[in-house]
Amino acid sequence: MTLRTAVIGGGTVSGVHLDGLDRNPRTDLVAICDLDEDIARDIATEYGIRAFFDVEEMLAELDLDWVHVCTPVQTHLAIAKTVIEAGIPVQIEKPITETYEEFEELAAFAERHDVVVSEKHNHAFDPVVRRAMQAKRNGELGEVRGVDVIYTGSSRPDDPNRGPWNFDLAGGEFEEGIPHPIYLTLRAGGYPRSESSLATTTALFGDYERSFDYDGAQIQYVTDDEVLCTTKMLGGTRPVRELILHGSKKSLTADLLSQTLIEHDRDYKRSAATRALNNVDQAVDRFTGTIANARAVLNRSRNDDWDTLRLLNAHYYQNDAESRALEAGDPSRMPVPLSESRWMILLMEEIRDTARRGDPEEFGTVEASVGGDE
Repeated sequence: MTLRTAVIGGGTVSGVHLDGLDRNPRTDLVAICDLDEDIARDIATEYGIRAFFDVEEMLAELDLDWVHVCTPVQTHLAIAKTVIEAGIPVQIEKPITETYEEFEELAAFAERHDVVVSEKHNHAFDPVVRRAMQAKRNGELGEVRGVDVIYTGSSRPDDPNRGPWNFDLAGGEFEEGIPHPIYLTLRAGGYPRSESSLATTTALFGDYERSFDYDGAQIQYVTDDEVLCTTKMLGGTRPVRELILHGSKKSLTADLLSQTLIEHDRDYKRSAATRALNNVDQAVDRFTGTIANARAVLNRSRNDDWDTLRLLNAHYYQNDAESRALEAGDPSRMPVPLSESRWMILLMEEIRDTARRGDPEEFGTVEASVGGDE
């Protein structure tokens, strides 16, 4: 049985959803829905599917098994509730909702209707992240004591990448991208032990014609397992995107840009010789990782079957895992739990609240501990 699937929203991000659903042997892409009739018709023609301009009309006319929501975040809650009310599982682009209050409403609504809801967390399934997480699960790192995510080079708040709707967000276009490093931290390090353990810092570096609250942010928290987690996010700089896991036996740096994994498994402080080996080891890891990536790309050019594609494309990998879970009727197998989405949107809201407590007329940072004295 294949899952009859539709995509709502024909904007920038919808392309990877449409391509993946069209290629996935477990899904049958049947429809696109967009308020812009020309966009909907063009996409429908490209994929040989039906075009709709109204969500309720599409749901009433088609027998669907899965819906992907790729619309502006301000519309996510209303559209998702409509799909859920029709009894159809839904995947929602990040951020899942605009506010934490909206998320709680969505989660409660889905629970009442017993419908599966998931959020797109594609970087959690990047090949290099999967390798790092597998090493952690295998115990290769020993006791994990810290996780750092550095995610710089994000868009400036006033970049019109996804459309003018982003300018209504507190961090503009920059805010739309910060779910990625947040959910990576949650996935690799674990969840905060409490809301009161969160500490957030924000900064507004740029001078913009529009009013934005922040274009840089940092989060820090401790998990129940005493893992110290830090996430640094900056817009308008050169891109550096790394996930670092600090273990008692070995540490790992997963470079998201090059998709290479660097191992830190020597005591480089021991002598001049071991210090010199630090650069050698890192160079070897990057070289071997680059060769492996090149071979994977070459394999993809020669063999474009689904299993080859999903291993290289994080969007496809998540969709494949979710389609398997839905096909099996087992929500527990969904790769992105709502608990991860809950913490992600809560952390985003704390960043906004911290930024708004600052004076937008003054450059600097504002720091707050959630639940503590202000």
